[in-house]
Amino acid sequence: MLQRVVPSQVVAAIGRLFPHVHSGEEFKLSQGNKSAVLALLRLIEHIPSELMPYEPDDFVQLVTGLSLLQAALTQWETSDITFSRVDGGDRTVIYDIRDILKRCPDAAPTPTTMELVFIHDDGFRQQLRLDISTANQALANGEWKAATVLAGSVIEALLLWAIQQYPEAEYTAALQRVTTKKVVNRPRYEQLDQWDLVHYIAVAEALGVIDTNTATQVRLAKDFRNLIHPGRAQRLAQTCTLGTTHGALAAMHLVLESVTASRTQREQQT
Repeated sequence: MLQRVVPSQVVAAIGRLFPHVHSGEEFKLSQGNKSAVLALLRLIEHIPSELMPYEPDDFVQLVTGLSLLQAALTQWETSDITFSRVDGGDRTVIYDIRDILKRCPDAAPTPTTMELVFIHDDGFRQQLRLDISTANQALANGEWKAATVLAGSVIEALLLWAIQQYPEAEYTAALQRVTTKKVVNRPRYEQLDQWDLVHYIAVAEALGVIDTNTATQVRLAKDFRNLIHPGRAQRLAQTCTLGTTHGALAAMHLVLESVTASRTQREQQT
């Protein structure tokens, strides 16, 4: 598996590989910079595509600069040429590459992450997509606790958001029904955004946002998400494992599917 490198790490490496950048002075690259240039190119190869420049001009400038460095490596095999900038550039190409990478994010959703088009708040949608993507990546990296906790966080945020789309009278009536049936106790606080996850699960099920099977899966994920608290993990002698991680991620994706279907249905009815 390839090592994941983020843009800020490459920016820091540039400062070590090319000390001249700290002073901001113009400098030329020669055969003596071969190993530094090779290291820079290899580091950039390990940056995931979703973290690369989004702006077209930045992307073109980065590719142009990297192509120049690659061509220099080839020429340095036979001759010690010197250069500093691309054609039409006004400074050493290393500065261009560094500044472009500075503008790149260290975290972004993978292209395959669900778009969540039903959420119209751009900030909330992008943060949720990032958490979903990060949870999936944590599974791939064998980071069971991170994946489990993040999946639980996404579940809670999605259920809260979905319930908030209903009039207050409807979700308070749903809460009354589930507390009367002893599905859950009354929340300690009246404000919706201060309820516990158990209340979101019960009310979301009562409103038809999620079905019974999804609610069951989420309740299992809820228990393992709580293992983020060291005291609870020690008392229960439990840890996050590959199994708990798959369970949490399954719950997260079931909630995503349910909320998406529920919102689509409600929008078609209005």
